[in-house]
Amino acid sequence: QVQLVESGGGLVQPGGSLRLSCAASGNIFSVDAMAWYRQAPGKQREFVARIGYGGRTDYADSAKGRFTVSRDSTKNTGYLQMNSLKPEDTAVYYCNASVYYVDSGQYKYLEPWGQGTLVTVSS
Repeated sequence: QVQLVESGGGLVQPGGSLRLSCAASGNIFSVDAMAWYRQAPGKQREFVARIGYGGRTDYADSAKGRFTVSRDSTKNTGYLQMNSLKPEDTAVYYCNASVYYVDSGQYKYLEPWGQGTLVTVSS
């Protein structure tokens, strides 16, 4: 099967920076889009940023100008660089990806989610 594992979360002061990573593992053939979502306490999960296989990026308005999404396709890993963090960025951040993998000699498709990594922005 395929797994996504996020890392890089933690406690940071307002105005600080964090870099999240999302590593895909398994018998992967290729990873298409990789996306980041977040869920704050008491709120619904919301889109943050996305990067396509060719490098095209999309951002939520709240992330534009502060966050940068990137990827290393050779490592099946995505990144979210977050700068100028605000208390309202506090949330569990989840990675989601479009993954083609091989199972029993067959190509299959999956859109797994990671377990999430907590980002807390507080002084």
